[in-house]
Amino acid sequence: MYNYTQVKLEKGMYHLANKSFSQALEDLDATAQYENTPLANLDAYERQLKRFDIHVNGTYCDRVEKFFTTTESAVLFPEFIRRAVMQGMKETVLSGITAVVSRSESNRYQGCVLSDTVAYSTTNAGQEMPISTIMESDAVTTLEKYGRTVKASYEAIRQQRLDVFAVMLRRIGKQLANSVVSKALQVLKTSANTNKISVDESDFSYSDLAMLYGNFKSFSMKALLVSPAVMAKILVMEQMLEASSKDVTEIRLPFGTKLINCPQLDDNTILGLDTDFALEQIQSSDIVLETDKLIDRQLDCIGISVNIGFRTLMTNAVRMIAIS
Repeated sequence: MYNYTQVKLEKGMYHLANKSFSQALEDLDATAQYENTPLANLDAYERQLKRFDIHVNGTYCDRVEKFFTTTESAVLFPEFIRRAVMQGMKETVLSGITAVVSRSESNRYQGCVLSDTVAYSTTNAGQEMPISTIMESDAVTTLEKYGRTVKASYEAIRQQRLDVFAVMLRRIGKQLANSVVSKALQVLKTSANTNKISVDESDFSYSDLAMLYGNFKSFSMKALLVSPAVMAKILVMEQMLEASSKDVTEIRLPFGTKLINCPQLDDNTILGLDTDFALEQIQSSDIVLETDKLIDRQLDCIGISVNIGFRTLMTNAVRMIAIS
C-alpha cells in the first residue's frame, strides 16, 4: 500500500518552524519512494488530492466544497489557495530579471558586496596576487509587505468550480507580483542612474540601444526592460527586421538581448541588465495566509501577503537610457 494514504493531516503542519506545508508533507511521504510508479509525476500535495479524490481542473473538476468533505481534506485547502496565488505571481517578469532569491529571518537584510576593481592579469613569481574582497554591505535592505484582503464567504464560493476559483486567485497573485516588480524596477533605476545615457525623445534610435549594449564591459546586456510604448517604437525600427528567435514567445534584438515588456516602467526609462548579476530578491517568508480560518471555513476576510525587498548586487550589471 502506498504511504500517502496513511498520512495524518493536521492544522499544525502549517505552523512548523522553517518548513512549509508542502515540505512537511514531503517529510512524511517522500516523492522519491514513488519512482517508477504511476504516482511518480505527483508531489506529496498532489498525492493527497488524489487520496481524497479532489479534482482541481479538467472535465471532472470539483467544487470548493469538496475540500471540506472531511476534517483532514479541509487541511489541504490553504495550500490550494497558496499554489494558485503563487502561480499568478510567477506570470510576471520578476523571475526572469532576478539573479538570486535570498531568505531573511527578519525584515531587515544586510547582504554582502564585492570589491573587485583591480584588473585581472598575470602575476609575476614572488609578487602578491591582486585582491578581490567580499565584505558585509554598509546598506541595509528593508523588506516591504505586499498584501491583499480577500472577501469571499464560504456560502458564496462553495459551489464554485475549483478551476474558476483558481483563476480569480491567480489574478490576485499576478497583481501582487506586478506591484513587487514596480519596486524591483525602482531599485534598478536608482542604481543605474549614475550609468545612464541621456537621449532626446525625437532622436531616439536603434544606435542608442547599440550604444547601451556597448557600455557593458565585464557584463553582458542579456535583457532590455522597456514600457509598452517604448517597446512599440523599437519593434518598428528597421533593424528589428533582422531580429529572430527560436522561441516565438520572446523577442530579441539583433545582438541577442531579450526585449522585455514592463508596463510598470515609465516611458522615459530603458533599463539594460545582466540578469545573472544585477538584482537580488530578498524574502522573509513564502506567501502568508490565515490558514486556520481557511480550514474552518471562515473565509469572510482572508489576508494574503508576502514580505519582499530588492537590492542591486553589482552596479555595473545594470545601465540605463534616460529619454527626455
